[in-house]
Amino acid sequence: MKQTSSKSRLKIAVAGPCGAGKSTLVAGLRPQGYDIRSVAQEHSYVPDMWRRVSRTDALIYLDAGIDTINRRRGRTWPQSVLDTLNHRLRHARAHADFYLPTDGLDIETVARQVAAFLDSIDA
Repeated sequence: MKQTSSKSRLKIAVAGPCGAGKSTLVAGLRPQGYDIRSVAQEHSYVPDMWRRVSRTDALIYLDAGIDTINRRRGRTWPQSVLDTLNHRLRHARAHADFYLPTDGLDIETVARQVAAFLDSIDA
């Protein structure tokens, strides 16, 4: 992954349900020079909170199914919990610049795919 220069860096927000890989992605890409942060949109009733928190040049949406989330989080949430999160996230999902389902993907693959997208729009 390339290290972006500070004068051309995009401000990147990452949204998605709990357990989709947002925090892990941010932790992996930030040291590479990306100005990236996770947005806890799934906990907000403000549909466009991801946009209101700060100026965002790119919105990445990571998704995952309930089985993946339960395995990653060590929980046994019912599908209704994910349905509620998805309802809160509908605006972010609809406005995402890049959407990636992370079921079955390791963090390196997720990071490579997101970085390739970011590099393509920051060229």
